[in-house]
Order: sequence, then C-alpha cells, then structure tokens
Amino acid sequence: MNRRRLAAFGAAFAIVAGCSLVAGLQPRTVPGLALPRESAVPAAPAPGPSVPTSRLARPGDCASVVNGLDVRSQVAQLVVVGVSGNNPAATVALVRDHQVGGIFIGGNATALLKDRALAAVQGAAKVPVAVSVDEEGGRVQRIDDLDGDLPSARVLAATKSPDEVRALAAERGRQLRARGVTVDFAPDTDVTDAPDDDVIGDRSFSPDPARVKTYATAFAAGLRDAGIQPVLKHFPGHGHGSGDSHKGTVVTPPLDRLRAVDLVPYRGLAGYGPVGVMMGHLDVPDLTGGVPASLSPAAYGLLRGEFAFTGPVVTDDLGAMKAITAQYSLPDAVLKALQAGADQALWSSGGRVDEVLDRLVKAVQAGELPPARVQESVTRVLRGKGLCG
Repeated sequence: MNRRRLAAFGAAFAIVAGCSLVAGLQPRTVPGLALPRESAVPAAPAPGPSVPTSRLARPGDCASVVNGLDVRSQVAQLVVVGVSGNNPAATVALVRDHQVGGIFIGGNATALLKDRALAAVQGAAKVPVAVSVDEEGGRVQRIDDLDGDLPSARVLAATKSPDEVRALAAERGRQLRARGVTVDFAPDTDVTDAPDDDVIGDRSFSPDPARVKTYATAFAAGLRDAGIQPVLKHFPGHGHGSGDSHKGTVVTPPLDRLRAVDLVPYRGLAGYGPVGVMMGHLDVPDLTGGVPASLSPAAYGLLRGEFAFTGPVVTDDLGAMKAITAQYSLPDAVLKALQAGADQALWSSGGRVDEVLDRLVKAVQAGELPPARVQESVTRVLRGKGLCG
C-alpha cells in the first residue's frame, strides 16, 4: 500500500476468519476489542484478540479447527477485503454476510476507527476478524487526525535511537489497538536513497540495509509490545525497482543484487519475532520471469526456502494496482496468488466477495487449488491470530 492521501476506498488483513462456525464457535463480541473512549488508550493491551479458550482448539491443535470448516469457509479465511473508513454499517454487513476473515481500512476517513465501530464489526464475526491498516508514519498513516502525527521512517532513523523508535511504535500500536486495529502493514523494510517523495522514498529507514533491519526490527517490536501484528514489506524489495506498481510493471535488479542489498533486512527473519510478510508486485528478471512476485511460485519459494520464513504471507493490493489489474481480473489474481503460495490475498478496492469466493471454491473442486494448499494457509493465518498453534 502506498500514499497517505489516497481517496477513501469503496466499501466492500493478517489475517482472517471463516464463513461457518468453527467447532462450536458462536457469534459474539470479542472482549479484547471492546473499545475505550477516544481519550483512553490502554497502557498494555494483551497481544491478539481475547477469545474464551473454551471456544478454541487446544494449543497446537490447528487441524481440528481447519477440518471444522467447509471449503467455502476455508477459502474465506484467505481474503482481506478493503472497506471504507466512513461507513461502519457497510463493514458490519460485509462481515456478517460474508464472514470474511480480514478487512483493510484505507484512506483517511476515520468513522470506522471511532465510537466503538470496530467492536460492532467484531460482533458480526463468527471468529475474530483481522483489522488491518498501513500505519507507517509520514505519508502513510491512518490515525494522525485522531492521535497525532508519526514521523516517516527516514526521519525516525535520522533522529531517534532504535529504543526510542520501539517506544514510539509501541505507543502508536496502543492507539491502534484501542481503536480495534489488530494488524499493521508496517514497517517498510525497503532499502533506498531515493528522494522523499519517490514511491518508497522516505518510507525507507535508510539506504544502508543493515540500518533498515535495525530500525525495522525496533518498529516491529514496538507494535508487538502493543498487541499489534507487524507485517514487513515489500518482499523481495521495492527500493531499487523501476517505478511504482500502482501505475504499472515494476522491474527490480537481478536476484544477486537483491541478495546483496534489498534482501538483507529479511535475513534472520526469526529475529523480528512473530511477523507477517507482504509480497510485492515486483518482477525479478532472473526469478519471476515477467510475473509479479505476488503471483510467482518462485518468489514464495525464495521466502520460504532461502529465508526460512514460516509465518503468514499477504499479497500487496490486488485490486487497485495496475501491475496486477492491467493483466488479471480480480478473481483470477486472487486465485493465482494463492496457487503461487500466498496465505492471504488483499484487495483494497473492496466488493466482489461472492465472485472471488465462488471462483476459489470452483478451483478447489476442480483441483486447480489443491485442498492441502488451502489448509496449509488456513493453518498459518489461524496461528497468526493466535487461535491455535
């Protein structure tokens, strides 16, 4: 996701839930997301949504949860749908009617982030729905009109120590958590010295990959301290790409060059603690061969293999970025991403949920999308939400 002042996305991450009941789960309000007053920010909220343990599988027993879902419920686990921040009622209806597992709040409208609106959304979910934003600071932030400005990554790295950045991220995370957000598509781990207003620009902590990793690790730790799941982006590295994937195809340097610079922040991913990773729409000439990384089995293989990542992977926006929309319909893009290895498919433009889920169900029934591939991703996203494992 990119610019701060994008228009609010139409009403319809991670990190997802299903359409039917899970082993006796009943619709309920999630206690951990009962939002306080505007001025009240909890000092130390517990990580993850608070769910009665009697309603969940035993720790480590993800298989019984996954097997309790029918096919449509399983594929619904794997979508993150954009919603308008100015229409809480439509978001409640989306979750109630489709039981999507994740929503993404883009743009600058804030009605959904006030007045306990997200508590009502959770009340419509049969299992907790992941609520995601992209709160990086600088040009890319969602709650600055409510809770004040957060400096850009570049400014933070130039003016603050890693410990100070962790503290600032923890405070921002507490503010997000108090409003009902559970996932932040941040920090940006891209490496660049491009001008501030470039597509990445001041969203990057530094042109030094080691410094990027240090500050991204601190930012991610602060979010986790507040009970927010961080998502690193944009694998395999947007900082030296040829342009803006919102506008068209972006080609990166060759893989060896990425390994020397852009991929350095992803080495030793275990050091970040529990995080997600966002796969960018980036064509790596000697890896993806003309296909965006978000749809490329080779890119997911690189992340899972060489970088030994075992957590959830979400795509960058499949519904509003021309690197994808100029080539693929939304249902086909979602299917291709899941076939390639994504755990979650994100589209900020919202809507078309039945169309996408119908396509995925047919793909499973036809053998285009193997059930084992679906169940593997459902397991990861449930673990990401703390519902099992």
